[in-house]
Amino acid sequence: MSASNLKDSSFLGGRIPPEIESLSKNLKDVDQELFRKLLKAVVGSLEGKDCREAMKSITESSFIPQERLCHIISGMHRLLSEAVRIPTPLLKQEAFKEDLRELRIPEDFITDFSSVVFGTRRTILEAAAARKDPHLPTVEEFKWRVDVSISTSCLARALQPSVLMQMKLSDGRIHCFEVPMSKFQELRYNVALILKEMNNLEKRSILKIQN
Repeated sequence: MSASNLKDSSFLGGRIPPEIESLSKNLKDVDQELFRKLLKAVVGSLEGKDCREAMKSITESSFIPQERLCHIISGMHRLLSEAVRIPTPLLKQEAFKEDLRELRIPEDFITDFSSVVFGTRRTILEAAAARKDPHLPTVEEFKWRVDVSISTSCLARALQPSVLMQMKLSDGRIHCFEVPMSKFQELRYNVALILKEMNNLEKRSILKIQN
């Protein structure tokens, strides 16, 4: 089976990134000692360390052409990045190894890849990936109250309720705003609709965690 026809249940999805697809070809004639040096440097890079000196040392001492080494490093980096982004309950170790076998990765290298993805350094890699990923501020605190306007400048007697909301974000900003009851009811309806859709999605077998 070619890498491009890897099963859709692979941790890489239905389409294999080209740098990963060519990895097995570029790993030919690479011994385990060199592979582990490259793997250590790639893992260090993913953790946010400066690995330029290590890479330079490997390039100067290796018999593998520099262009080919670049392809190997690119493929290893992409493979580990994709694997670490998947939560551990959804990525089983044996399934991960089987995916690499279908990519024709040598068995000894599969063991080393697996030790990184499922080993003690995974927590550090996940934290580093989370720092690099773009994200928006999160809601740290939310307050609300119902306010009733007894009168306005236009009407002597209004008695119109509204909802006053205050949000404190993780970046320290505080937003206060007023929501008319009609908009609040619309918000409540849409939230309930989203929760219902999420519940329906969770019931689909394709999204269930396989033991």
